[in-house]
Amino acid sequence: MTEALVLIDIQTGFDHPVWGTRNNPGAEENAARLLAAWRGAGRPICHIRHVSVEPGSPLGPDTGGTEFNDLVAPLDGEAIFEKSVNSAFIGTGLEAHLRSVGVTDLVICGLTTPHCVSTTIRMAANLGFRVTLAHDACAAFTANADTGWADDLPTMSADAIHVTAVSHLHGEFADARATADILTGMA
Repeated sequence: MTEALVLIDIQTGFDHPVWGTRNNPGAEENAARLLAAWRGAGRPICHIRHVSVEPGSPLGPDTGGTEFNDLVAPLDGEAIFEKSVNSAFIGTGLEAHLRSVGVTDLVICGLTTPHCVSTTIRMAANLGFRVTLAHDACAAFTANADTGWADDLPTMSADAIHVTAVSHLHGEFADARATADILTGMA
């Protein structure tokens, strides 16, 4: 078994207030703990960066939001893949890279749980990778349904969205585990 760490969209653009309230303020610190362990073990690491094609997006190159969070910034030689859609496998060389280095298993973390993390995990599982979701190294934002499409639905908290997304993934597409549990398993 060769296990790669895939860090999804842990970028400065997610610090922008447009996203609203966020859960799990320790997500980046947990991702950094995983990254340090992977580096120490010499295991494959893949950094994913979302580069929005929407003008003015907080995740766009024109706003500076494509920069990696300092806690998980790539080192020279670590693989970086850029995407403009939810899945890290669409329009990138991620799958080919993982297969070329013999990866069979993935540990995935990042932002945001119900969007790019979920989409990438679902696709990874469909491609035949065994996936572990580091659920406490991910985060979600509050969603307000009161935007004209569903005025009768309540606002969902970031915690509720995160737990729902993890619950939908666990057992079918991934094994959801805490960072400490993953690190203990590496020892």
